Amino acid sequence: MTKVGLVMRKIQFAEAQGPRVFAERLRNIAKELGVEIVFISSERHVSGHDWIPGYEHEKGDLVNYDIVLDQIYAERIEHVIYTVSGFTFLKMFLKNSVLFPHSFPDPALTGYEMMKPFYSIVDKAIVQTDFLKRQLDTVFGVSDVDVIPIGFSEELAHRYYDPSAVVANRILWIGRDEENRRPDLVLEYARQNPDKEVYMVFGGTRYKESMKKYDIPHNVKLKFALTQEEVFELMNSAKVYWSCSKFDTFAMPLTEALAMGKIVVKPEHPCYDHISSRHAFAGNEQNWFELVNMAAALPQQTSTYNRDYAFGKFSSTVMKQGYEKFFDQWLSK
Repeated sequence: MTKVGLVMRKIQFAEAQGPRVFAERLRNIAKELGVEIVFISSERHVSGHDWIPGYEHEKGDLVNYDIVLDQIYAERIEHVIYTVSGFTFLKMFLKNSVLFPHSFPDPALTGYEMMKPFYSIVDKAIVQTDFLKRQLDTVFGVSDVDVIPIGFSEELAHRYYDPSAVVANRILWIGRDEENRRPDLVLEYARQNPDKEVYMVFGGTRYKESMKKYDIPHNVKLKFALTQEEVFELMNSAKVYWSCSKFDTFAMPLTEALAMGKIVVKPEHPCYDHISSRHAFAGNEQNWFELVNMAAALPQQTSTYNRDYAFGKFSSTVMKQGYEKFFDQWLSK
């Protein structure tokens, strides 16, 4: 079985967030295609201090190149997918290295200025959306880019789909306690709409501590580090899924929300243009609260339009087809 290294940060493998979910999904799909995905990470991570000068993630990556390369050589790996811009220099050692960005140099994101130099030497990438493909080309001149979605679990989307279990006043938000994700807006919405039941789901247990700095309204329920099964079960019970981030690279919960037939409220930023169906409403900080309330007031409990759209665009079947084509071309080099 051909080996492919998947290089991510230690904390990304450890937490129940998008990167770890992507890693597991890729490993399972690759196995079906006769490819073994080997998880590789550095020993050091700076998760709690990434905003302090000298502790930025990319600097941490650079001082761990020897550790990462030792693992790659020990496994006799010749093809690597790396998800962090700081590992771009892997191309100096392995000609078959490809970036699948978990982040992107956008002004809304922490580390924007630091990421840019790394992206200037990327020559091949896989991205989740057409928007990111256009950005890599127009901003950084990277033209060798494949678009492959991180497909949601069709099995979970079927198992937990039950329109009769939808709670009409339940609003769901999934994110991190980071300025880009705007948890403060969600708390303020809950404060102004006491008739709504607002669930806020965080990928890591470390956010239990950071959320203590907020005054949490009585109608907000906080959840941390849920399993994929728990996410889909909770997702099914919500009437509305709301994302209010400034920018997103993956937007995985949005595609899962569409697959579960949620009424979706999303940002109008073009990075979300792929979240496009009859009951997916784009807004901004000026009208989000009204949009969420309008979505909750719609007569239907779920949207079959959103669900059908997601299955056609973002399912694990679509992801498998994408990687089957990609591996067939890339691994022959």
